[in-house]
Amino acid sequence: MRTEQKISGTNDRPRMSVCFTNKNIHVQFIDDATGVTLVSASTTSKATPDRDKLGANAASAKTLGTLAAQAALGKGIKQVVFDRGGARYHGKVKALADAAREAGLQF
Repeated sequence: MRTEQKISGTNDRPRMSVCFTNKNIHVQFIDDATGVTLVSASTTSKATPDRDKLGANAASAKTLGTLAAQAALGKGIKQVVFDRGGARYHGKVKALADAAREAGLQF
């Protein structure tokens, strides 16, 4: 809650929200000014290749970070504000963020 008070996304620079459950990973690019989700990616999404093999681990986070960045770049999103959802920036969160940066997102 504390991080969400400080972080907000705009249409030019949306918020990249990351949610980790025990089994899955979800990433959303949100425009907080209008309250609209612009793009989303998940380990449960039908558009995700090999989704049966993906889980909530660092290897899957790296794969999903790349897929999310490609989806965002396809919609014209280049700069984002990273919202780690209160999780520490290590392990799965760091793997996802580094993969998104390598794929071309700036944050």
